[in-house]
Amino acid sequence: MSEINVYGIPGSPFLRSVEITLHEKGLDYELHRIAPGEHKQPDYLARHPFGRIPAFEHDGFAIYETQAILRYLEDIFPTPPLTPGNPGARARMNQVIGIIECYYFPKAAAPIAFNRIIGPRLLGVPGDEAAVAEAMPMARTCFAELDRLLADKPYLTGHSVSLADIVLALSSHRWFSTEFDKPELPSVRAHYEMIRATPEGAKYMAAETP
Repeated sequence: MSEINVYGIPGSPFLRSVEITLHEKGLDYELHRIAPGEHKQPDYLARHPFGRIPAFEHDGFAIYETQAILRYLEDIFPTPPLTPGNPGARARMNQVIGIIECYYFPKAAAPIAFNRIIGPRLLGVPGDEAAVAEAMPMARTCFAELDRLLADKPYLTGHSVSLADIVLALSSHRWFSTEFDKPELPSVRAHYEMIRATPEGAKYMAAETP
């Protein structure tokens, strides 16, 4: 039987993406919870030298970076499939994950979430609204494009869930759970509500996003 260990801060959208993928695959795993700030300490840096969330081990094989973990799970445990067989749909999946990881999270979600949620609520430090204002144009650009790519499709690559849908839903949760005026984004909102209504989505979106 496979032994899977996942290390991360509960509530992290990247940790949640891995957990939902594991549940979609029907895989048991052990979650090693770490506290905020612990991911910058030597013990965790030995697992992930860049101090990001999560880190992952499967039968002694260690890997980090969410995209790499998700694709590894898809390769090792291909049932049920979460990657489209069609090359165009697969490219779209990779494109969406890239938008979220390269643009939305580092340039928009991280500063917005820190200054609206993590700092004031968890660390007791005032948020920097100038940093939020600076990040908002990128956030709006990312979600406007994701809304366009979704259009009227139930899922990003057609009619079945893919890794991109999991990553988008967890990123949408961060966006929709943060207080500020938001554009309508009808397609992203409908997608988010659909994923949140599933047992896995309900479980992993219930806790407050840090």
